[in-house]
Amino acid sequence: MTECVEEREPRRDGPAEGFVRVRLDLSYDGTGFSGWAKQKGGRRTVQGELEEAIRVVLRQPEVFPLTVAGRTDAGVHARGQVAHVDLPAGVWAAEGGKLRRRLAGKLPGDLRVWRAEQAPAGFEARFSAIWRRYAYRICDHPAGADPLRRSHVLWHDRPLDVDAMNEAAALLLGEHDFAAYCKKREGATTIRSLLDFRWERQPGDALLGPVLPGLVIGTVRADAFCHNMVRALVGSMLLVGGGLKPVSFPGEVLAGGVRHSAVNVVRPWGLTLEEVGYPADADLAARSRAARNLRVLGAGSADG
Repeated sequence: MTECVEEREPRRDGPAEGFVRVRLDLSYDGTGFSGWAKQKGGRRTVQGELEEAIRVVLRQPEVFPLTVAGRTDAGVHARGQVAHVDLPAGVWAAEGGKLRRRLAGKLPGDLRVWRAEQAPAGFEARFSAIWRRYAYRICDHPAGADPLRRSHVLWHDRPLDVDAMNEAAALLLGEHDFAAYCKKREGATTIRSLLDFRWERQPGDALLGPVLPGLVIGTVRADAFCHNMVRALVGSMLLVGGGLKPVSFPGEVLAGGVRHSAVNVVRPWGLTLEEVGYPADADLAARSRAARNLRVLGAGSADG
């Protein structure tokens, strides 16, 4: 796994004096990126591309670091990603109204910024968020996935029982320690609140349009996700949907508290970050402070 670049941690309680916090709403096709976070070795990343583009279009000598709502892995897409950047107030006053248009001319075609506006007081892209929603797209048609959409859909080579997958998913809802479905990081908790997890079979959707029959879409929403959590959850659901494991299996893995050898972390290209939710403006700062507390079961706060 490629090592991420360590950077100065931005202020989380607001911009420094003389700076303005700017919220960016963006989307990207993750196929050509080595994930969100900048990495050693010069790999192409979303953060690296966007930070450099902002520097160039604002004609600044230094890069201003971005903070993102949720880091995505290599190959994972985003339609509703949110980030913030703290810019000098004078630069924002002079150039802010032109930033989105200039970025449209500078950024590559697989990365777009849809909104660039001054953030409300207390906004912090990561810690102010109250939930993230992902979608995972699978094709179980025996002929395979639509070749024109192969970078956004995982092909599964056996028919999936969506009803069984929904029964299994419902057993995982609520606040739990998801250590069995996460790649643990030192000093971080694996306790999360899974707010929504459901599956539906569709002939197409807003992103993909008409596709081959057999498109199954999983929607998963939580206050936060730990590393590999969504892709491991989907891996357990495929075992149930394909008839290899009973409906109770994903819940039993969760209760076991450790990674299970039968549960694969599925490929990244079927996964898209669809939306990030935030509270009312008046509650942004309080949410940001609460979310930085290390969580214990029943305490009701997330670490991001």
